[in-house]
Amino acid sequence: MTSATADRNAPATAAQIKARARWRRVISSLPSIIGTLPMAAVAIGVFVIGIAFTVTLSFTNSKLFPNLDLVGWRQYDILWSTPRWIQSVSNIWIFGLGQIILSMGFGFLLAVAMDQRIRGEDTFRTIFLYPFALSAVITGLVWQLMLDPIWGFQAAVRSWGFPDFTFAPLANANTALFGMIVATVWNGVGVTMAILLAGLRGVDEEIWKAARVDGIPTWKTYLFIVVPMMRGAIATALILLTVGAVRTFDIVIAMTGGGPGISTQMPATYVIDNINARNVAQGMAAATVMLLPIAALVLLQVAFRARSARKGAAK
Repeated sequence: MTSATADRNAPATAAQIKARARWRRVISSLPSIIGTLPMAAVAIGVFVIGIAFTVTLSFTNSKLFPNLDLVGWRQYDILWSTPRWIQSVSNIWIFGLGQIILSMGFGFLLAVAMDQRIRGEDTFRTIFLYPFALSAVITGLVWQLMLDPIWGFQAAVRSWGFPDFTFAPLANANTALFGMIVATVWNGVGVTMAILLAGLRGVDEEIWKAARVDGIPTWKTYLFIVVPMMRGAIATALILLTVGAVRTFDIVIAMTGGGPGISTQMPATYVIDNINARNVAQGMAAATVMLLPIAALVLLQVAFRARSARKGAAK
């Protein structure tokens, strides 16, 4: 009895103190862990299981209803021999690169302008972000009306006394895709600006003071000093823009319906059309291919973080 009491009264060792602190941290974090369980269940159920189901069905002969009649790579052979799919892949490259380059360029310029502490900054930020609050369908319908040869810019300019003026990009198979790029950039450049502005505001003011003391031109300061320090914000904006480009669907349906012909067809429209045409396996094969660029971005991000962690450990 006396020995047990003495053991309890003995000073705790360092290992015991660490163990108790660890248990206290676990207990204190239990409410947050329990609170995130529904989100984790949804993420696993919707994303992980959904992706696995999609990939599995792409190797089957599913039509209206899913089945497990495996046919190997047949759906992928059909996919890459279909002219409409080839056109869709070509379109998504042009559309995606155009949207990303223009959104990043104009977004950065707007962020630099907003970072000058201009008067009415909140008002301008709201104006630039407002298009992002609109759905892609509304954006598509608005720009379809503006680019319409009967009701849009062309009709307005002709009514001003220029009867030979022609501007109808959506009516031409060679320019319709560029009209969609303009509409998409207008819709998303505001949120790109907001992300890059947050990155700019995160740069230490001492960096700017040191650059001014050294006589470094402003454009060189931005290009060679500030932009490398905004890697996180730039990566976030690029990922969001890339994901948005890959899943482009609503704005296509609203603006062109995939036409003229198949000039503005996108992989997402190919997937939906095949599912609606009771060719589920072909749609799932196309959807699986659409996952590849997203997976590549995730792997690049993981590799980048691992490299940064190794550099930090080396220092």
